[in-house]
Amino acid sequence: MSLLNPPAKPDKSRAMAFTIAALAVVAIVVLWYTFRYYPEKKAAERFFDALIAGDTTKAYELWKPGPSYTMKDFLADWGPQGYYGPVKSYRIVRAKAPSGSNAVAISAEVSPFSPMPDASDTEKSRKTKVVEVWVLASDKSFSFPVP
Repeated sequence: MSLLNPPAKPDKSRAMAFTIAALAVVAIVVLWYTFRYYPEKKAAERFFDALIAGDTTKAYELWKPGPSYTMKDFLADWGPQGYYGPVKSYRIVRAKAPSGSNAVAISAEVSPFSPMPDASDTEKSRKTKVVEVWVLASDKSFSFPVP
């Protein structure tokens, strides 16, 4: 190496390859984390949308109930005079998979008012209820959590 012969430039392509690979792994993890419960959330949205439309028959079909949960029981829970009804708006708060379970727990706020009342509107927001339903990952059937 002399004054007229400068040292060779370091190879930046290797560092660039590692950087791109690391960014790709981070992007994959972020996308997976964001969309991991997407099918179950969409099933819950279809269910709540049917309730908002007043189509309790479709909502009951989407619930895919067992033989012990009759339409009468369903209407007592979700019908216009039911415990959670009438459902005029909803907001999915969170989705999580309980450990050791093959279902996804969907927590949603349901309100008898449309649109969903603001938290500052205490009169309307106190009638908003938080309900947790479980969506079975295999067939997207619904159930209430086991007590």
